Amino acid sequence: MIEFDSQNDFQLENEHAIKVWIESIIQSEGYRVGEILYVFCDDDYLHNINVKFLNHDTLTDIITFDYNLGKQINSEIYISIPRVLENSQNFNTRFKDELNRVIIHGILHLCGYKDETDSEAKEMRHKEDLALAKLK
Repeated sequence: MIEFDSQNDFQLENEHAIKVWIESIIQSEGYRVGEILYVFCDDDYLHNINVKFLNHDTLTDIITFDYNLGKQINSEIYISIPRVLENSQNFNTRFKDELNRVIIHGILHLCGYKDETDSEAKEMRHKEDLALAKLK
């Protein structure tokens, strides 16, 4: 089950379509949907999580907690709406497109993709692009 929660006034549009899309990407990667909770929040909320749980004193757009059970995806995914908005402006993309990229980025991490090296980041971006193409 995929759920969305907001710790600010953000409201995700087309929740059902986004859920179906996320499920299809998970299945295409050979995984099953378990319990996935997306929490939309502000910078302070996510920064506190970053410091408390990851010992990182930085701002970020997404934190993904991996609770996978084998091939079943289980996670809490926190997304800072102000970071996504700033990124969309910096990358000259629509907010909605950047948000969808971040939403699926967390899922791809849970499916085993990394982005620590240049080659991993390139593959991650390719997988994001493929996933985004399926949403449109």
